[in-house]
Amino acid sequence: MTRPSSSPRGEDNGRPGTRWETTLDMTGERLIADDAPDPQPNRATRRTLARRKK
Repeated sequence: MTRPSSSPRGEDNGRPGTRWETTLDMTGERLIADDAPDPQPNRATRRTLARRKK
């Protein structure tokens, strides 16, 4: 018998002897020094600022 699609499903056990492999990935965050110059705005930001000045 099939159950409705809204019912929760259990976790798939997988094959015997396999392990969960975890990796640590960079999130893209970087440390920036306090005295570093401000980054230049991207094109979308420049266009928005120009549009607001009009």
